[in-house]
Amino acid sequence: MSALYFKYQAFDAQGKVLNGQLSADTEREAVRILKGKNLTPVKIHETADTAEKIRRKRISQADVLDFTNGLCTLVEARVPIDRSLRLLEGITESPAMRELVVGLLREVKEGRSLAEAMEVHPRVFSKMYINIVRAGEEGGILDKMLPDLAEFLETSAKTRQAIISAMIYPIVLLITGVLSVVLLLVFVVPQFAAMFEDAGSEIPASAAFLLSLSGGIQSYGYLIIVFFGFLVFFWKRLDKEPASKLRKDGFLLSLPMMGTLILYKECAVFARTLGALLGAGIPLIRALRVSREVVGNTVLATHLVQVEEDVRGGAGLGASLEKTNQFPTLLHQLVAVGEESGRTANILIKTAATFDTTVRNQISSLVAALQPALIIILAIAVGGITITMLSAVFSMNAVDF
Repeated sequence: MSALYFKYQAFDAQGKVLNGQLSADTEREAVRILKGKNLTPVKIHETADTAEKIRRKRISQADVLDFTNGLCTLVEARVPIDRSLRLLEGITESPAMRELVVGLLREVKEGRSLAEAMEVHPRVFSKMYINIVRAGEEGGILDKMLPDLAEFLETSAKTRQAIISAMIYPIVLLITGVLSVVLLLVFVVPQFAAMFEDAGSEIPASAAFLLSLSGGIQSYGYLIIVFFGFLVFFWKRLDKEPASKLRKDGFLLSLPMMGTLILYKECAVFARTLGALLGAGIPLIRALRVSREVVGNTVLATHLVQVEEDVRGGAGLGASLEKTNQFPTLLHQLVAVGEESGRTANILIKTAATFDTTVRNQISSLVAALQPALIIILAIAVGGITITMLSAVFSMNAVDF
C-alpha cells in the first residue's frame, strides 16, 4: 500500500511541544508510531500533497465501471469489503484508480463504511452511486445492489458512447471543410490578385469580393478566433450564476430539435437514477432528492423541487410530474401505471431505456440528414470560390484577346 505523510504536533515526556512529519499507511498507524516514541499526539493530519493527490488525477467513467464490476464480482463471492479492495488494488491497471482504491481501503480500515469512504470523492462517485452502496450496506444486501449499479453504469456509458460516435464524422467533416475554405481564401485566392494587377484589367465584382474577403481574413482573421473564444468563455460564464444558468437552460429547452433531445436525455437520467434508488429500497422522498441533483438542466431540476414538495404533501409521483407541464407525457403516465401496480422502480428503468433509444434514434436521423447537407454546403463553398476566380481569369483573357 502507498505510504502517506502526516504532519503532527505532540508533547514529549518533558512536556515540550514537537512538530514534525512522518510516513504511515493510515492515521491510526501514525498515532501508534508516535506513541511508540513516547510522544503524546495533539494534532495530526494528512499533508495536502497526499490528501489532494487523488482529487487532482482524472478518473474516467470506464475506470469506475471496471472498479464496480470487479467489486461486484468479489462481493457476490462473499469476499469482505476490505479484502475486496485490497484485491482490486492489485489488479487495477489505471494508476489514478489504484490510488483511489488505496484511499478507499485506508478509510475502510479506519472504521468507516464504504459509502462514507466514497463520499470523500464526489467527482468520481455520484450521489446516486453512494446512496445505492449505503442502502446495500445498511440492509446487508450489497451483493444484490452492485449488479444493478454496474448495469446502470454500463447502460449510461453505452448511450453516451453512441451519441459521441454519431457526432464524430459530422464534426470532422465540418472542420475539414472550414479549413479547406480558409486555406483557399488565405493562400490560393491572393495569387490571383497579382495576376489581375499585372493584367491591368477590371476585376469582376464577385472576384473583387473574394479578394477583399481574403485580405480581411489575412489582416483580421485572429479576431475571429478571439470572438469565438469570447463566446465560449461567455457561454461557460453563464453557469457561474444561478439566474443566468436558469435562463441558459431554459433557452436550450426552447430550441426546436435540440430542446427535445435535451429533455429526453435528462428524463432518461432522472428515470434511471430514481428507478435504481427505489429498487435499492431507498424511500421515495430521499430518492427524489438524489435524482433531482443528478439532473443537469436547472429548469427541470427546479420543477423537480416542486414535484418533491407535492409528493411530500401526499400527491402521487405521476400526478406531480404531470402538474409541472414540463415532462413528456410518456413519463408521468407510465409512472402513474407503476404506482398503481406497485412496480414503479422497474417501469422507471424501462422508461429510461425508452428515452435513451429515442435520443439515439433522433440523433442518428439528425446526423443522417446533416452529413449530405454539410457535403453540399462545403462543395458549393469550395466550388463557388474556384469557379468565381477561374471565370474572372477567363474573362480577363477574353478581353485581352
